[in-house]
Amino acid sequence: MIKRIVEVSNPSYLHLKNKQLLIEQNHQVIAQVPIEDIGALILEHSAINITQPLIIECQKHNASIIFCDEKHLPYSTILPLAEGNKLHQKILKQQINITEPVRKNLWKQVIQHKITNQANTLKRFDKPFMYLQKLSNEVKSGDTTNRESLAAQYYWRALFGKDFVRDQNADGVNAILNYGYAIIRAMIARGIVASGLHPAIGLFHHNQYNGLCLADDLMEPLRPWVDNVAYQLHQENANISITQEVKTPFLNLISENVKFKNKQMPLMVSINYLMADLKRNFAKESKTIVYPKK
Repeated sequence: MIKRIVEVSNPSYLHLKNKQLLIEQNHQVIAQVPIEDIGALILEHSAINITQPLIIECQKHNASIIFCDEKHLPYSTILPLAEGNKLHQKILKQQINITEPVRKNLWKQVIQHKITNQANTLKRFDKPFMYLQKLSNEVKSGDTTNRESLAAQYYWRALFGKDFVRDQNADGVNAILNYGYAIIRAMIARGIVASGLHPAIGLFHHNQYNGLCLADDLMEPLRPWVDNVAYQLHQENANISITQEVKTPFLNLISENVKFKNKQMPLMVSINYLMADLKRNFAKESKTIVYPKK
């Protein structure tokens, strides 16, 4: 079942009643949603109060809770660990004990998928893309020749123009890219935990202060899908900024239909299959990882 994304952007009191999320504003209940229907709860106002029983119930149903900062960008995520998967210990051992060749082979495939999707994004907007297809075919185990970086240098200029610089601290299109990536990151993190894997143990990313290294790894091939949306919005408004209208298409990405191994399903559902693929690699039952396609 596709889960709902619930976003609260006004001063509110959020609490639990009869296993439902109740949203109160000005002492009136304006909405109620069954907890089992929620995939992510996004809180983006500093005057939101949320009760502990609601938080715990969300975690029991594997619903991630996302807190936004003063720029309305997702800043932190609460994810369940205790009940993410009943085989958590066994799966975690497999994740920790993967060999270096397995890790490097997985990272190679992740980068190939990413560069291929970047090429597809350029192709969609009638921009030169053949160079990226060539780079995708040149990726080696562990991406030791850093084809990901070469692809990025070409890709951003080809998509947004030669003067564009990808800056995580900038406003405008950079800010909306940040927002879209954060939504995808939270969705991936939710899928990781639900599968019994640990989000801090990455394939490539290994910052000791980053609790979502694996999510940062696995989301890489989905970034071009965010770029696709951001480019279209930027074409409509060169001075774009984060508004409710702008956020909607990024939130809709999660429920958008994709193809996974010749089956049509929402993106959020396909992430569960992606995690199953990853675990088969950790268990040495497979050597390939399949990503959803549009």
